[in-house]
Amino acid sequence: MVSKRLSREAGHRRKFLAIVDDTSESERAVTYASIRMQSTNGVLVLLYVIDTEDFQHFLGVEKIMREEATANAHAALDAQAARIRQKYGIEPELVVREGDRIEEIHKLIEEDQDIAILVLAAGSGKEGPGPLVASVVGKGAAFPIPVTIIPQTLSDEDIESLA
Repeated sequence: MVSKRLSREAGHRRKFLAIVDDTSESERAVTYASIRMQSTNGVLVLLYVIDTEDFQHFLGVEKIMREEATANAHAALDAQAARIRQKYGIEPELVVREGDRIEEIHKLIEEDQDIAILVLAAGSGKEGPGPLVASVVGKGAAFPIPVTIIPQTLSDEDIESLA
């Protein structure tokens, strides 16, 4: 159960949450969320979750691996933020978390009661829609807010006509 969303109350704005990661489809989700946010006077939140599971296997180099992963997370978020600033003139909120991706998404949604929509993009390759989308439609990964899934194959023009 999720706490009450506050995005429709005075002093609050509806937030669109898009996940930034190393997949090629991530940019499609960010583009859709940016346009949708703009057309509804909302706020865009970009989240990058660092998977810390790999760090536990290499105790001697854990600190270095964590620092590199954090730098990569910030670089990926900064690149997406720069792209949407230039193209859409908006300033997103940037969030970096460490841990299990699904758990961290749930935690952020619970903590920020203005987040009302989660936007993901589905890959179009033969390996499937991607791990995050697959986990959303799988057992036990349901999110407490609506999830919009964007096909990776949509162009910016297609997304603009739909958002």
